[in-house]
Amino acid sequence: MNFFRGVIGGQAAGPQPSGAETIQKLCDRVASSTLLEDRRDAVRALKSLSKKYRMEVGTQAMEHLINILQTDRSDSEILGYALDTLYNIICNDEEEEQDESEDEAAQKQADDLGALFTDRFIEDPEHVTLLLTLLEEFDFHVRWPGVKLLTALLKSQGVQVQGIILVSPMGVSRLMDLLADSREVIRNDGLLLLQQLTKSNAAIQKIVAFENAFERLLDIITEEGSSDGGIVVEDCLLLLLNLLKNNSSNQNFFKEGSYIQRMKPWFEVGDDNSGWSAQKVTNLHLMLQLVRVMVSPVNSPGATASCQKSMYQCGLLQQLCTILMATGVPADILTETINTVSEVIRGSQVNQDYFASVNAPSNPPRPAIVVLLMSMVNERQPFVLRCAVLYCFQCFLYKNQKGQGEIVATLLPSTIDANSISAGQLLCGGLFSADSLSNWCAAVALAHSLQDNLTQKEQLLRVQLATSLGKPPVSLLQQCTNILSQGSKVQTRVGLLMLLCTWISNCPIAVTHFLHNQENVPFLTAQISENLGEDERLVQGLCALLLGICIYYNDNSLENYTKEKLKQLIEKRIGKENFVEKLGFITKHELYSRAAQKPQPVFPSPEQMLFDHEFTKLVKELEGVITKSVHKSSEEEKKEEEVKKTLEQHDNIVTQYKELIREQDTQIQELKEQVSSMSSQNEQMQTTVTQQLSQIQQHKDQYNLLKLKLGKDNQSQSNSQADGSQMNGLQTEEVTQLREELEELRKQHTLLQTQLGEKDTLISSLRSESSQTAEGSAAAESDHTELLKELEALRIQVQSQSAEINQMKTEREELLRRAEATSSEAAPSSDGSSDSAKMAELESRLAAQTAETDRLKAEVKSSSESRPELEQQLASATSTVAILQTEKAKLQTEVQESKKEQDDLLMLLADQDQKIHSLKQKLKDLGETVDDEDDLDTRDQTDDDYEEDEDED
Repeated sequence: MNFFRGVIGGQAAGPQPSGAETIQKLCDRVASSTLLEDRRDAVRALKSLSKKYRMEVGTQAMEHLINILQTDRSDSEILGYALDTLYNIICNDEEEEQDESEDEAAQKQADDLGALFTDRFIEDPEHVTLLLTLLEEFDFHVRWPGVKLLTALLKSQGVQVQGIILVSPMGVSRLMDLLADSREVIRNDGLLLLQQLTKSNAAIQKIVAFENAFERLLDIITEEGSSDGGIVVEDCLLLLLNLLKNNSSNQNFFKEGSYIQRMKPWFEVGDDNSGWSAQKVTNLHLMLQLVRVMVSPVNSPGATASCQKSMYQCGLLQQLCTILMATGVPADILTETINTVSEVIRGSQVNQDYFASVNAPSNPPRPAIVVLLMSMVNERQPFVLRCAVLYCFQCFLYKNQKGQGEIVATLLPSTIDANSISAGQLLCGGLFSADSLSNWCAAVALAHSLQDNLTQKEQLLRVQLATSLGKPPVSLLQQCTNILSQGSKVQTRVGLLMLLCTWISNCPIAVTHFLHNQENVPFLTAQISENLGEDERLVQGLCALLLGICIYYNDNSLENYTKEKLKQLIEKRIGKENFVEKLGFITKHELYSRAAQKPQPVFPSPEQMLFDHEFTKLVKELEGVITKSVHKSSEEEKKEEEVKKTLEQHDNIVTQYKELIREQDTQIQELKEQVSSMSSQNEQMQTTVTQQLSQIQQHKDQYNLLKLKLGKDNQSQSNSQADGSQMNGLQTEEVTQLREELEELRKQHTLLQTQLGEKDTLISSLRSESSQTAEGSAAAESDHTELLKELEALRIQVQSQSAEINQMKTEREELLRRAEATSSEAAPSSDGSSDSAKMAELESRLAAQTAETDRLKAEVKSSSESRPELEQQLASATSTVAILQTEKAKLQTEVQESKKEQDDLLMLLADQDQKIHSLKQKLKDLGETVDDEDDLDTRDQTDDDYEEDEDED
């Protein structure tokens, strides 16, 4: 222990050992001590020496420290000392007092030392896996040093450590558990660890995202106070940026998880903007970057459009516009907010329309676009802010023909309002101001108002400008060429040339207006043909591009400047090869490639602000076709024109067919709608008809009831004699009718009896025949028995009907007798008025007879209805009998044939027996022994028994 006291703090007598010797002795003690306390003290001593003697401790003690991590897992204190020691020798950014004048060589040597020890540690991937396992320990003295050590490893050799963690089972999940730790120190260092882990590794980013990282990070940001939070919020936002930037899968997961809606409260900064701390500015700057990552132009168009839609629907765009128009916002936050709003509205018609409706809180209110343009053309504003406003204006007009028309309309004479400042006035003011940067920005902004919009290019030709008092107004196109010819700054001329090229490209009318000025073409040829300095080369290239556009989009409406004459002019004054070479100066410029990379105008200084992103696309599109057009002859151009005409004709035909198809589609759609409406009307009419029919039926029933009531009243009012005679008359008519029906029933009955007799004879004949063929036709017998059953049922039914008919006859005769008796009784009673009792009795008897007659009618009707059924059954029975007869004939023929075949076989067998017998007799006569069949059978039997005995043995 004296040794440790001397190392740690005590003064020992005698010469002091060197640092390397002390570390060697401590390493020996760690390796050889059997007591845990001795090893712990030795590791603690190594920890205290690891910062001062980093090289020696790392070289001699690393293996021993790793062994401690593997063997002494039960003691958290020694594990913590070992992890701290490893962290001290690997980490490069030590928090120790260093001289400010420390040279870069020493710092580089420290970095190389950290990378060396990191390589030694990760030589065996199991060491990293061991470290991940130790992070599962809840003890603070183990978990916190482990987190710091793994973070240092990732900072030093990130790619290699990421690969080891990625293939380690549950490696990323263990690290995600650090965010749920209740101790803020471990949670915050866990955020730093995850930042290093997710750098430039899409696979780990996806795993972390699907481990519910977005939910946890947004919860931490909310708990820490959102934009008003501290450094922890900044760490969470940096981790979110790592997870979402250039990772479409995580961006889609973030959007689908409705996490965009949770970003809106971040930007509720309130009216009191006085408290903008440095940390709040940093946090809000990162939050705006996070929004921009989701709607970046480099993302896929579908994903960007979906995020833009979500941001508008949840109110995030509205909140950003509130910050945009607020007062007291720091300049860098305002700049980043403008850039964010630009990308949220870029290419989204709904968002662009909303942005056009935003007004600044001024008196009178002005559109936000006008306020932003005022900042852009103001040379006292910061350069980055002016670039941001230009980008916002470009994004507002991107694929927005409606917005382009509104901007150009503010320049037209009919819409100019002298009392208010419009966007067009600001752009013209900036275009012709003394500030070259304002000239360039206004020219590019105006070019974006004309981008891919032929209508607005033609409308802008109507713009007239009043240059000075007493002079006539000139067109905007003429004024641009005038300023260009005056030899202003390079930046101004480049902006005007980009505007002119965008304006007259793909617009033959604008080309004609440009060529109509006799000074323009000589100025361009003079600029191209001169040998100027390096700075003027870009202007020469743009002049060559402008002249080439005049050739390519020339409709030959001006005789002096047709395509052929312009090409001859180039060949004489400039030379085709020289012209093409000057045209190539544009794409060879270093700032051209920088501007072509992304839409946002980002320039280190105002002097380097020369190219616009959309203009680079135009140059790339036109450079090749202009070169070909200059080298082509007139014959080739004629052929091309003919081909173009034919193609245009074909396009026109196709367009006509498309329009015809559209019209037919609309007509079909209208007809479908009409059919659907008529079908619905038909259904309604059918329902009304059914309702009306039911009402009509109800009215009929009511009418019949009333009619019956009226009939009964009339009968009671008439005299009794008239009633008696009427009843007798009605009764006699009914009796005659019933007699006729009875005669018809008698005829039907006799006919059925005759048919039944015929069927009986047929059945008896079938019975006799079936008894003869019972053995050969089992199927026919079953059918025949079924037929007999059916016929027997028919006979019974006919007999029952005949009995019912006889009963009806007797009842009818009785009724006739009763009717005659009532008529004979009613004749002598001429004075019926005196005998009312008899009259009532007659009426009751008559009613009973009427009811009985109705019942008999119903029975007769039912019997007549059953008659066709009986006839049908008889017909089926007849067909069944015919089928049975045919089957019987077939069976008889088959039996005869089989008998004949049997007789033939018997004859053959008899002949063979005779031949065999004769042969045997001949063999016997010759002295051969011939066995009979019985002897052969007995011999075969004995042989079989003998074989069975052998098998048993």
